[in-house]
Amino acid sequence: MSEIRESRLSKANTLLNRGFEPYAETFKISHSTKFLIEKYSYMDNGQEVDLNVSIAGRVLAKRVMGKIAFFTINDQEGKIQLYLEKKIIDDFDVNAKLLSFEDLKEIVDIGDWIGVYGIIKKTNKGELSIKVSKWEMLSKSLQPLPDKWHGLTDIEKRYRQRYLDLIVNPLAKNVFKIRAKCISLIRRYLDQRDFIEIETPILQSEAGGAEARPFITHHNTLDIPLYLRIATELHLKRMVVGGFEKVYELGRIFRNEGISTKHNPEFTSVEIYQAYSNYINMMNLTEDLIRNIVSSCCDSLVINYQEKVIDFSKPWKRISMKNVVMEYTGIDFDSFNGDFNKALKDLEAMKIEISPKINTLGRLLNEVFEQKVESQLIQPTFVIDYPIEISPLARPHPENKEMVQRFELFIAGRELANAFSELIDPVDQRQRMQLQQSLREAGDLEAHCIDEDFLQALEIGMPPTGGLGIGIDRLIMLLTNSPSIRDVIPFPLLKPEITSTKSEKSTSNEVK
Repeated sequence: MSEIRESRLSKANTLLNRGFEPYAETFKISHSTKFLIEKYSYMDNGQEVDLNVSIAGRVLAKRVMGKIAFFTINDQEGKIQLYLEKKIIDDFDVNAKLLSFEDLKEIVDIGDWIGVYGIIKKTNKGELSIKVSKWEMLSKSLQPLPDKWHGLTDIEKRYRQRYLDLIVNPLAKNVFKIRAKCISLIRRYLDQRDFIEIETPILQSEAGGAEARPFITHHNTLDIPLYLRIATELHLKRMVVGGFEKVYELGRIFRNEGISTKHNPEFTSVEIYQAYSNYINMMNLTEDLIRNIVSSCCDSLVINYQEKVIDFSKPWKRISMKNVVMEYTGIDFDSFNGDFNKALKDLEAMKIEISPKINTLGRLLNEVFEQKVESQLIQPTFVIDYPIEISPLARPHPENKEMVQRFELFIAGRELANAFSELIDPVDQRQRMQLQQSLREAGDLEAHCIDEDFLQALEIGMPPTGGLGIGIDRLIMLLTNSPSIRDVIPFPLLKPEITSTKSEKSTSNEVK
């Protein structure tokens, strides 16, 4: 590796010594490779079009055959072949100070960025190319790219050095194009329906809006602890109290939790709040929004995800948590008649592991759902009517005060969205937060704190409201058939690499 670097440094210095810059300031591009390929693919073999073009990109392949060479370069949109002929390049302008064909052969390595000028040509073998008249070095690469035949096989290295992954893996680049398109589509969908995007604080004095453990930091000047937000919910609700009827925020959320194929401590979500609506309205919005995104990004409402066919076109199933547990396990929680001990005894007899922290029938129901049902929900399914104990911000169900008007959307065995009819009764909300605070004081670091300012806002008065949160990263996983959340986050959090305490010192002369 050091020998390759030394050789490439030497080439960079050779350019400098001859008055050429190995790291250019700018280059004027006339066309993208995608445009040229789409516009001129009709050409016959051997045909040329007398159109002057200038393109730039990274060299991915290099073949030199005497006085002719073929390079492949890659820009953001794709790749194209360069046809390079000694006579054309060396005779282009003999009075100008230009790099020669020999320079091209000797100095350019795979990985370098170059800019070229020329015309469009289709070779006799049918390859659309740029027939180059002159070229410039734009950036000299000092390190080699991964082997083109084997690519970047080390999965962790793909995440740690995403730039290499993007260079050698076109599918990785496509994932982030789809990600950008998806986020743009969500904003456009909501903006067209008169929702207003609000920016809420990332640093907060109280972390609320979800049951999650926050990251803690400190503000030096104010000398106070602060938390990275675990949700945008409570601040967006304050905006509804203030008179905004349709608000949303699409942004980063931070939770000090475990890392898995489904979880990253820093992730992206969109939270949406609409006055005068409830969780049924939010279900309808969710179904329509995600259908629109799937159709636009995948050109179909039926997709393949990890060898599972998922159909977004049919009406999505809506089923209560109690009923879906009974459907998949045969356990009827109504048969326990509110007797927690009887339920616990029966479930233990069924070999269902129950944590000692679970002390209510509602939490028991949720535990059985998470262990035995969640992973089986492959087709889009709204699980509705959750236990009140695990939903401190949701409105009680009018037909059963032990449940709340809440749903979670499950697709491919994982949660994708979470929504409530929001709790707007300030007295009830205070009691729920007090209960959460007592759980926190007892050692549950994911329980809610009491947020006095939010409670005061509720006492000012909040209209009936439906609220919704959608996990963007998990949605991108579906759209791109990605098995891990790390595949769809450009720079996922990773444990630092173990490096030698002795740093390597280069003995070479650096580019000056």
